[in-house]
Amino acid sequence: MATIDLNSDVGESYGNWTFGDDAAIFESVSSANVACGFHAGDPRGIRATLEAAASAGVVVGAHPAYRDLAGFGRRFIDVAPDELTDEVIYQIGALQGLARAAGTEVRYVKPHGGLYNAIVHHEAQAKAVAKAVAEVAPHLPLLVLPNSEIQRAAEAAGLRTVVEAFADRAYTPEGTLVSRREPGSVLHDLDEIVEHVLRLLDGKVRAIDGTHVAVTADSICVHGDTPGAVAMAARIRASITGAGFDIASFA
Repeated sequence: MATIDLNSDVGESYGNWTFGDDAAIFESVSSANVACGFHAGDPRGIRATLEAAASAGVVVGAHPAYRDLAGFGRRFIDVAPDELTDEVIYQIGALQGLARAAGTEVRYVKPHGGLYNAIVHHEAQAKAVAKAVAEVAPHLPLLVLPNSEIQRAAEAAGLRTVVEAFADRAYTPEGTLVSRREPGSVLHDLDEIVEHVLRLLDGKVRAIDGTHVAVTADSICVHGDTPGAVAMAARIRASITGAGFDIASFA
């Protein structure tokens, strides 16, 4: 049976602000991208999320971001490469410590939001992120978009890369994600999302202009902050298993 990973962003609650339903998402996904405190999350909430993931048997990964709480890490920040390297190392290390205390371990790295999108094209920042992982945890794979600067930088640094696609995001004709600033960038209709996921399993997506683009992936992301994320994750899981795939973490 073919296997694919289903991942989601979690651990993003902050103080008295509750964001998403991590425990419910864990019923559907196999990997959890845990916030490291720079774009969202605080130590107590992050540890609680890690404990819940461990209890559910869900693999956890570090989700480092730009230092941007106000913008939820979704804005581009022109940070110097050396500074970015140290900030990513800091975030991975913090999550590794909390994970050990929670009875689990960090098994991979997936950059978040604005940083994730920037390192698709921004060579200097991509090399800075790859350098951070190579220096602090070279055994950890990186979740990346295919044909990206970060994929090239990571592989040049000797890191394993895992290609992912997105269940609830629209694609450009070039095979990249449509910017969240653009209308139609996030998919909300469950039937449309399921159709999109089934195409992904077949190695393609329908771009926002209606054309079909080849896309391969070893992991599919469901955003935990999308309205109705829990129901969407359950529906996606059912559609994937119904198509004859097993769901298991790549890590």
